[in-house]
Amino acid sequence: MSYPSDFVESVVQFLARSGIQPRRLALFQQALTHRSYLNEHPEASDLTDNERLEFLGDAVLSFLVARWLYRRLPAAPEGDLTRLRAAIVGNERLAQYAAELGIGEVLLMGKGEGAGGGRLRKRNLSGALEALLGALYLDQGQRAVQRFLKDYFERALVAVQHDRSDRDARSRLQEWAQKVHNQTPSYQVIAISGAEHAPTFTVAVWIGAERCGTGSGSSKRSAAQAAARDALKSLGLSEARGSDEETSDHRR
Repeated sequence: MSYPSDFVESVVQFLARSGIQPRRLALFQQALTHRSYLNEHPEASDLTDNERLEFLGDAVLSFLVARWLYRRLPAAPEGDLTRLRAAIVGNERLAQYAAELGIGEVLLMGKGEGAGGGRLRKRNLSGALEALLGALYLDQGQRAVQRFLKDYFERALVAVQHDRSDRDARSRLQEWAQKVHNQTPSYQVIAISGAEHAPTFTVAVWIGAERCGTGSGSSKRSAAQAAARDALKSLGLSEARGSDEETSDHRR
């Protein structure tokens, strides 16, 4: 059994948009085939899902990120490099990049998986991206994968470092709220906009009954982080580090 013709065409178009000129198209077709399709089509026994390519792509990605970080941050200790690598190759960040590339729209999957939100599922997106990297490695070698990921590495590093700052903002807001008001901030999604494959979430943060910040992001977590930054700014704490003097000022 061969791949559906519309799937083959969509893969060709996707690769062209992504700047990939395949030598062996079948590798990339396999990379974008979810196992649910084969489960629903037992007659397609000559086709293979993307899980073996995902395994290979995961290893290639981990090595390339490690080497890139080693060269990019020559003074960083081993512990920092390990944490940065884990964040850059994590499912959530890979899934976000896969969504930006439009991988979910191209994936060949079973009707049940697709109807159940499979094209938006982070596990499917990150796995397909890793499988794509595995296919590219087999098709054109390590340098081709490095070129394909060059922009992602830099963007991901900036985002990870930004996330660290954001987490610090949430921690600072919580510490201040508990110390001054004896309450823990609560976060709530108040709006979702944008395309299905790349939604934008808007989150508000409350301390007690007072809404003190709002933020938007591509995930609920990033939106909550933005809301915490906004709250710190509105409370006059954006440059503060929670000193006793600042805390007493807000008590007054």
